[in-house]
Amino acid sequence: MPGTASSATFRWPVRVYYEDTDAGGVVYYANYLKFFERARTEWLRELGFEQEDLRRRYGLVFAVRRACVDYLTPARFDDRLVVTASIARSGRAGLDFLQEAIRAVDARHCARGEMSIVCLRLDDWRPARMPRELLEAIAR
Repeated sequence: MPGTASSATFRWPVRVYYEDTDAGGVVYYANYLKFFERARTEWLRELGFEQEDLRRRYGLVFAVRRACVDYLTPARFDDRLVVTASIARSGRAGLDFLQEAIRAVDARHCARGEMSIVCLRLDDWRPARMPRELLEAIAR
């Protein structure tokens, strides 16, 4: 199922599976980080970039440098969520994202996060400039 980008916000549908929940049937808090990661990966794919290709072609990977999440309303087993990703700041070697997990049925915000992502060189794990093509795609 494709994501959608509108007003610079990428949206990715996520269904809550049993494995995403705790004993009470509520999404386990750490799984929101997985949902956010999926949305960023699909956003990148929508721009025309695969993470494995960036690794092989440029020797670059992305890593989370900082994650701050507020948990607002519990999502539960079988809920449909819309997970968003929008860029708050774009630099040469990193991106700051604002992300949300929103319950589709009633538009209740379940979690809101701020993620700082850094581009790293595989050979020394130091910050590196993102490829020009990617920076141009982000700027569009």
